[in-house]
Amino acid sequence: MVLPAGAGGTGHQGVWAVVVDDEPDFARGLARLLAGRFPDVRVAAVHSGREALAVLAEREAHLLVTDLRMPEMSGMQLLEAVLARHPDLSVVVLTAHGTIETAVEALHAGAYDFLTKPVEPDQLFRVAAKALERSRLLAENDRLRQMVSRRDNRTALVGEGPAMQRLHRTIAAVAQSDYTVLIRGESGTGKELAARLIHESGPRAARPFLAVNCPAIPENLLESELFGHVRGAFTGADRDRKGLFAAAESGTLHLDEIGDISPAMQTKLLRCLQNGEIRPVGASDPQGVNVRVIASTNQDLEARLRARTFREDLYYRLNVLVLTLPPLRERVEDIPLLARVFLARSCEELGLAAKEASPEVLQWLAARPWPGNVRELENFVRRLAVFATGERVDMALVRTVLDGNVQAGADRVGATPPTGLPLAYKEAKAAVVHDFTLDYVRSLLARTQGNVSEAARLSGLSRVALQKILARTGERAADFR
Repeated sequence: MVLPAGAGGTGHQGVWAVVVDDEPDFARGLARLLAGRFPDVRVAAVHSGREALAVLAEREAHLLVTDLRMPEMSGMQLLEAVLARHPDLSVVVLTAHGTIETAVEALHAGAYDFLTKPVEPDQLFRVAAKALERSRLLAENDRLRQMVSRRDNRTALVGEGPAMQRLHRTIAAVAQSDYTVLIRGESGTGKELAARLIHESGPRAARPFLAVNCPAIPENLLESELFGHVRGAFTGADRDRKGLFAAAESGTLHLDEIGDISPAMQTKLLRCLQNGEIRPVGASDPQGVNVRVIASTNQDLEARLRARTFREDLYYRLNVLVLTLPPLRERVEDIPLLARVFLARSCEELGLAAKEASPEVLQWLAARPWPGNVRELENFVRRLAVFATGERVDMALVRTVLDGNVQAGADRVGATPPTGLPLAYKEAKAAVVHDFTLDYVRSLLARTQGNVSEAARLSGLSRVALQKILARTGERAADFR
């Protein structure tokens, strides 16, 4: 057995490949080629199906390259035995030119691809790279599935990347104090979830957590909503009413979008934070409150200070502990997990059977810009859940939802027109080409984040030709930046 191995940074750390051929020199040569091309993939060269099964029993592999014609155990028998135990393993079979039919039979039995002998190195590298990526995506899919199944995802800030790990460490530290917290971040990044997590992780967890979206309440009612009022304070005040500060006694009050409240309301809130007292509307005496305040905003408060639309003393009263939530573009690695969580949640809310997103869909979602952050991603996944007719969400459904054509598959472009008559050949061909072009261009721009020059280089088109395609399809590179 030969185990050439290397270490590198090409994304396959801890990955194994197994080469099986009854000709020792050929097996070792193929293993050396793979190890040289993929330096961080460990490659085992073995000379029989039984040796291959022994290696696979000891370690998880992502790629198996096997000859079909071998004594004792054939490549077909090995394929059947391996896929029964490791269904996600990518198997590439080797065959001579005269036995292509057997290779096709192997594909029907579950092999990922086949190569003909003598093997061309470039073809070997191309097929191996795709097979390794397929196994990686399937393994990631399985990992995400397990995480979703054991996670209470309704109140959690979902994410495992470096940005979210730093955020969780900060939340854990902030939660143990009783100081005012200011949460900053773009719209849709999960500021209320962060506020709730701070409360649930701290000593006030057993007490109330209340949240109010400040700009959603008319200014003339916000004071009463926060501080309460006494009977007769204004028309319609027929009884005393506790405000949110009093209702959150000994707990936490989350003041969402604090940057949008009026100067008059800022003054009253400052007095409350300074003195730990509230004065209900119409009351003559203040009353003490014991409430932790967590404020949040997507506004540039420093710019508002310069414009004198936000009080400097209130700013410093709020800006004791600061938490900044990363936008989705800074934690792209979390998108597959988020998509799985949102898909599971949407199916539960809709009373639907659980659905699975294909690895290609998760990869596409991770490459697409989400200016609306987590909220935009969640809404898109909800649409996928609503219009998915089967158990699997695939790229065909994604394209259908993007195009706005969310009827049955028979209504898609290229099937039949509303009259029921078949499309003319030229019309059908044009429709299919249009769909392909639209999908290709969108994927290309998503991958390059709207960089037209880079997109042209990757596609092999000239910049002018690509711009003509963009104009014809109505796509704008700026939408993907």
